[in-house]
Amino acid sequence: MKTVLITGASAGIGKETAYVYAENKYNLVLAARRKENLEAIKKDIENKHKVKVDVFAVDLSKNDSAEQLYNKVKESGLNIDILINNAGFGISGLFKDIDIKREENMLILNIITLTKLTKLFLHDMLERKSGHIVNIASTAAFQGIPKFATYAASKAYVLHFSEAIAQELRKDNIKVTVINPGATESEFAEVAGFTGDMFSKVPSSRDLAEFIFSSVKKEKISAIHGFKNKITAFSTRLTPRNLLTKIAGKMTE
Repeated sequence: MKTVLITGASAGIGKETAYVYAENKYNLVLAARRKENLEAIKKDIENKHKVKVDVFAVDLSKNDSAEQLYNKVKESGLNIDILINNAGFGISGLFKDIDIKREENMLILNIITLTKLTKLFLHDMLERKSGHIVNIASTAAFQGIPKFATYAASKAYVLHFSEAIAQELRKDNIKVTVINPGATESEFAEVAGFTGDMFSKVPSSRDLAEFIFSSVKKEKISAIHGFKNKITAFSTRLTPRNLLTKIAGKMTE
């Protein structure tokens, strides 16, 4: 039975992805800040689906947290077949007004921790000559977004980084998939402090979790969730970049 590690698994997309993988008979390793949430999910999944669930409470927005999580996993004797770097958050507001410390924590989580976890678990996968790395980016990655400037930039990094290493690793039997969701029902808007209409009538976290599972099974390199999002992402290739940024800015007003 294969084992999947999911970060940011205490709620929202990460939690629903855990349930989808459990239903498909994968053992789980779940990581997030909120230990009580993780323990409740562990108990429920083990009772319902009879798979093994290990949980690690760790704040991945802190320096060296990737190493801490990796060491805990290794000390527990766990081998990770699929790594899903789902943990991340955004901050809404004008760049000049956002608290730099909170922004730093976001960039550590969205970029540094993701990169470190990818490299740490990749080395183990290379030794076993198998493995799959899944990074959650965003449709925000395809253009600059006023009032989400650093968040969108961090997701552009995730997209380009993932696509690049997918090509590097194509002969090593290591698969890389980057998922690009649009607005989704989750805690994202609340955490980001965003109160606009962008997150009304959007897909559920469960719907996205099922899309993640199917995209990984199909070994896609880059997958965009939702037909409208696919059209929008394609249009960025044809639209002047300054116009794209203006349009994105209107959406976040």
